[in-house]
Amino acid sequence: MNPITEEWFDRAKEDLDVALEIISKEHLTNMVAFHSQQAVEKTLKGIIEEFEIGFVKTHNLERLLGMVLKQMSLDLDLNIIKRLDEVYISTRYPGDLGLLPSGKPTIQDAKELFDFADALYHDVKNLLEQSTEKGLEDNKSNDVKD
Repeated sequence: MNPITEEWFDRAKEDLDVALEIISKEHLTNMVAFHSQQAVEKTLKGIIEEFEIGFVKTHNLERLLGMVLKQMSLDLDLNIIKRLDEVYISTRYPGDLGLLPSGKPTIQDAKELFDFADALYHDVKNLLEQSTEKGLEDNKSNDVKD
């Protein structure tokens, strides 16, 4: 992976780490939802960076996912993507930080959003690392042939 991609993934991991630390605290479920949204956004932006799709100044996960799906296949629950988008949109007002349209997420909601973000992060990171390793192996075999 290129260095900027790695930075995006490092920041996504930090969001996941924060969410994991507070996931069982009922009064912080909104923050788990918020950090889960941030982890997904940063993971998608990491993919965009890795494939050199271009600079994107948006927080809309559906839009980011649309860009990513042109480069790699991901089997994701679009309903969760939409829910995470709703979490971000509502954060523009301090009292609404990390809320779903139905209000503060339950612990079950928070865990579902976290699990989605965590799985996406790990699946994509593994795919990109494997791709990088394969590319290095291909380069080594080409060097031997030359």
